[in-house]
Amino acid sequence: MNFASDDDVPTRYMQRTRDWYLALGYDNPYRWAHYADVPFQPMIKPIEKATVALITTASPYDPEKGDQGIGAPYNAAAKFYQIYTGASCEDHDVRITHVAIDRKHTTMEDSGTWFPLPALRQAQADGRIGKLANRFYGLPTNRSQRHTLEVDCPELIRLCREDGVDAVVFVANCPVCHQTCSLAARYLESAGISTIVMGCAKDIVEHVGVPRFLFSDFPLGNAAGKPNDPKSQYFTLDLALKTLASAPGSRTTVQSSLKWSDSYAWKRDYSNVQCVSPEELARLREKNDQEKEIAKKLREAL
Repeated sequence: MNFASDDDVPTRYMQRTRDWYLALGYDNPYRWAHYADVPFQPMIKPIEKATVALITTASPYDPEKGDQGIGAPYNAAAKFYQIYTGASCEDHDVRITHVAIDRKHTTMEDSGTWFPLPALRQAQADGRIGKLANRFYGLPTNRSQRHTLEVDCPELIRLCREDGVDAVVFVANCPVCHQTCSLAARYLESAGISTIVMGCAKDIVEHVGVPRFLFSDFPLGNAAGKPNDPKSQYFTLDLALKTLASAPGSRTTVQSSLKWSDSYAWKRDYSNVQCVSPEELARLREKNDQEKEIAKKLREAL
């Protein structure tokens, strides 16, 4: 009957993350945000006349913060903890070495897969959006849901209103990024700003509950399309903009038709304790504790 492979299902990132941290020896599984009601703000203007902003969880590159290059390991020193902005008319070197993306099956070589600012500029030139907001906004990936909602979200609202934003495109990367973007999307939507979350962790975004979600079944870190594949990136952004404009109500999920590859190894491998030896788990626990200490010192220095 030409059924798809049994592996052709969205990865259960919440369960993988719980199992992973339990295997590392942490006995306090993270509680993911979960809401029954979801706000929804219909587009006030046609998208061809709307001002659209990009919100990213990528971090500005700083050569003094260690390895942030292609294939670099997780780097807590590269994390940021306060919202930042950048001019949308300029190119920016922003990277995702500070988040827990899929480092085995993708290499972080093309920022177009996580930072579609140039693609949004092209969308404006093509008339697919009315105007790209003067600034994009960097949103910290924060495990503290309270901090995201009480500190970061009000600042996002202030910036959006200052820039006359009608709608926002969020691009999520790691599991916690997906939760952070989802919480912020809900907050902005309640304030009258339409949103779309682009992501790869379907279970997390739908568990939180968002107005609009474009799901790409790709390894984490590729929510805006395949690396070195402009057609894939154009298609993905265009689908996100169409979903933003046409969603009939809250909890609208659209899945991209694009396929990562014929192999499903990337679904099996991510944070899978069954694929790691006890010795490797012990080493990873030690490394994780070191990265947590770095992050703690960065927060305390603010």
